[in-house]
Amino acid sequence: MRIFLDANILFSAAKSNGAVRHLLELVLGAGHECVVNAYVTEEARRNLAAKGPESMDFLERLLSRLTVAPVQSQQTSLKTDPPLPEDDRPILAAAIHNGCAALVTGDRAHFGPLYGKTIEGVAIHSPRSLAEALGLAQPGKRNR
Repeated sequence: MRIFLDANILFSAAKSNGAVRHLLELVLGAGHECVVNAYVTEEARRNLAAKGPESMDFLERLLSRLTVAPVQSQQTSLKTDPPLPEDDRPILAAAIHNGCAALVTGDRAHFGPLYGKTIEGVAIHSPRSLAEALGLAQPGKRNR
């Protein structure tokens, strides 16, 4: 499955060896393809530079394992209910454009009302719901 990662997922995975990093290891280990683009990678880099510059090397190593798609023109006509803020629309549009079956984001404020919905073929997930949908161990609960 192709899964688009939001910037906050990249940030969380790079910043700490916690649940989100573990989830990405499980997803990649199960053979799923994780997709990002320059829009989300630049946001993750900017936030890490400000809040965790020591994690920049890990972010770059992580990015080398992902599919980095080119940024396409931003689809501003994308309609969701409730509507997404202008700066979040390119994330969902990129997931759609790149043929991803899922978008995983920790942005509960803007994407939370869309969790569990499918928009133009892309299912919107929190990290936990993605793990459940893929039948992987729950984030934060390591297999023993």
